Amino acid sequence: MNYEDILIEPVLSEKATLLREKGKYVFKVHPDASKIEIKEAVRRLFNVKVVDCTTMNVYGKMKRVRYRAGRTSSWKKAIVKLAPGESIKVFEGV
Repeated sequence: MNYEDILIEPVLSEKATLLREKGKYVFKVHPDASKIEIKEAVRRLFNVKVVDCTTMNVYGKMKRVRYRAGRTSSWKKAIVKLAPGESIKVFEGV
């Protein structure tokens, strides 16, 4: 798996913005990616030192459209903690 394939997109929510102030960044990642692969992908793509990585599976919620019940897609979330003084420049304008 390529490093570009591991990180799908950043999560831009209110909670993720609060975590960013503490040096933690939240990403939507490939479901088969391990913590070590995620840490290496962030290190290589953004040239930062990664201290810790926490992953979790986010299960899809039940939704209803008209009379049919359905479910949103499940996905994997990674919270990456950077070394003190490090930051990802892409997020600074967001």
